[in-house]
Amino acid sequence: MSFLGTLAPTFAALAILMVLTTAVLRGSRSPSFLAPSLAILRGTAQLAVISLVLGGIISDPLWVGVALLVMFTVAVATATRRLTWSWQRFAVVAGTMAAGVTVTLAVVFGTGAVEFAPRYVLAVGGIVIGNCMTIAVLAGRRFFEAVHEQWDQVEGWLALGAAPRRATLTQARLSVHSALIPSIDQTKTTGLVTLPGAFVGAIFGGASPLEAGRFQVVVLASIIAAGAVTAVALIRTLGAVKVRPVPL
Repeated sequence: MSFLGTLAPTFAALAILMVLTTAVLRGSRSPSFLAPSLAILRGTAQLAVISLVLGGIISDPLWVGVALLVMFTVAVATATRRLTWSWQRFAVVAGTMAAGVTVTLAVVFGTGAVEFAPRYVLAVGGIVIGNCMTIAVLAGRRFFEAVHEQWDQVEGWLALGAAPRRATLTQARLSVHSALIPSIDQTKTTGLVTLPGAFVGAIFGGASPLEAGRFQVVVLASIIAAGAVTAVALIRTLGAVKVRPVPL
């Protein structure tokens, strides 16, 4: 079947899934029951545009770099909004995410585990950036929630003369752990519960299952490593809390 021939079934499936999602959430009186369907529409439009754009730049190192920069900026802005927007916090999120992404990609391409070619840099870089964004949001939100919920404990440490970062050390450690749980579980269950996107995509691209599996393992390890660096750096930076944070 040609690409155009697959559009009608694709749109039909998307429409049915959106109606199903909206109906279930509305029936349960969930707030913002339209948000998932609107996200699907937005994601569809964005993927359509980016697919057309990438078709012309995927072999050009300069434009691949520009594309990654745009992805990174949007990811940082999205994560910052989830943690309450300010330019100072934007800078903090950008710096910690940049550390995680840069170190990880340097290892992946520096060791030759993945060929240092524009298309692979774009693919692995995009995956790592997206997951770092999610981990940063999970870590930051969980940290502020924990500090808010356990403020009596934090305030007790401060009253005893502890430095702010020491007063929130327990909450910081648990927040980093919580943020990494989805990535850890995804890695542990790969091949048993799910077939990850990079693995399936590599096979669709013509790679052998063994080569696709090797690529996927590198991607999963990259996600965890970049996420760990990002989460630890972010929470260490945000950890000097002196006033009870407002719930996000």
